[in-house]
Amino acid sequence: MWSFVTAARDRAPDRVHLWGLGLLEAVLVALLAAAIVSIAGGERPASAGTFVGYCITTLLLPVLGGYLARLEPTRWGAVIIGAVGVTVPVLVVRLQQTWSAVTSG
Repeated sequence: MWSFVTAARDRAPDRVHLWGLGLLEAVLVALLAAAIVSIAGGERPASAGTFVGYCITTLLLPVLGGYLARLEPTRWGAVIIGAVGVTVPVLVVRLQQTWSAVTSG
């Protein structure tokens, strides 16, 4: 969220923003590893195709957002990083919903 403050100050994102995206990506890779372990243990999401689609999108979004932010070294680069920061939690919630749909329904 600090990237929106950076954008409001009319500044380009700096390395700290990109390090934050890198940390976010590491957490998402750990989340994917946990999902793979659960699948190997016999659990399954309700819709495998939807789950895989959300996994791919969730993993690629910080990488693509960082790339686009580097291409746009203005305040809009910071807005791109902020948009990634707002979108990824929504995708993670949707991943959880697709996973828990099999146990509740």
